[in-house]
Amino acid sequence: MNIAVMGETEDKRMQLYPKLITDALEHVVYAGTKKNIIESGMLKDDMRISGNSVSFTLLFEKPTDPFLKSTIKSAEAAIHYYVGKDVEVTIKSETRQKPRPEKENWLPGVKNVVAVSSGKGGVGKSTVACNLAIALARLGYKVGLLDADIFGPSAPKMFQIEDAQIYAEEVDGRRLMVPVEKYGVKVLSIGFMVRPEQAVLWRGAMACNALKQLIADANWGELDYFILDTPPGTSDIHLTLLNELQITGAVIVSTPQKVALADAIKGIDMYENEKVRVPILGLVENMAWFTPQELPENRYYIFGQGGCKQLAEEKGLPLLAQIPLVQSICESGDAGTPAALSSETATGLAFINLAQAVVTRCNRLFDN
Repeated sequence: MNIAVMGETEDKRMQLYPKLITDALEHVVYAGTKKNIIESGMLKDDMRISGNSVSFTLLFEKPTDPFLKSTIKSAEAAIHYYVGKDVEVTIKSETRQKPRPEKENWLPGVKNVVAVSSGKGGVGKSTVACNLAIALARLGYKVGLLDADIFGPSAPKMFQIEDAQIYAEEVDGRRLMVPVEKYGVKVLSIGFMVRPEQAVLWRGAMACNALKQLIADANWGELDYFILDTPPGTSDIHLTLLNELQITGAVIVSTPQKVALADAIKGIDMYENEKVRVPILGLVENMAWFTPQELPENRYYIFGQGGCKQLAEEKGLPLLAQIPLVQSICESGDAGTPAALSSETATGLAFINLAQAVVTRCNRLFDN
């Protein structure tokens, strides 16, 4: 009976647990600080224990640290000496990252943040956002576009950069994603990280964390306008954007349909809410009328007429633009050559006028 009890005691004593490992690592002095690696904050929070195996990562200031190899060897030896010689130890090394700055400093080089929003899907919000960004760039401004529609990203296709590879560069001790640049616009989208046919099955918290990374962990540089292509409706993504960014103003996109206008009112209320108070720059009436390609002078109001203009008047807001529905705008969006690239078409000119209106509205906000 005594033998059985002794055996059980010995088994319990040999069981691995995190405190046993960290106690052993406190005996390892890192030559760079003259302190042990626990005091030096070098142990990453990724320890994994499985049976008689333990793995973890040690953080170093740079990959060329002269004490890197000797510190790892000393850590392994300490675990074998203080814990058990039969323990299987796997130690990785990583370069220590500077922490993400406070949210007030996420976009230090950005002058204006403009949210392009809609109360419902299917009104062409992403088309307006992408073309607005390109039109602003054509006017000579430095522009960035964040595809914040995590579950339905469309910017990669509209810019014809679906195969773009995102890489990171080191900036002031941090690894930052480099936006893809095309048509003079810096673009980032979750669509660069997933296959086009792959659904993004994330809970709200995961989607919001991914959005924060696209904003704060990217090298956006100096920008005059940072355009946010927001998801339709009101959601966790909108709350994250409103909480984490100082948004200059919002552009509300709608069609003339009554059902779209009803949802647009909710979008306006979200930004004008007393807890939010983001200025509405104005409304954009998309698909205002249909113009056949062979009859460019004809207008057919298939979704109704003047609804968005009337809503703007009721809310005391400017109607920034009326964008016609023509076959070319659909084809150009699918082909990755947005309408705003040309000022010779009615649609292209409408987006240039929209960009000028947004600039004027933003300037007036600062003048006031």
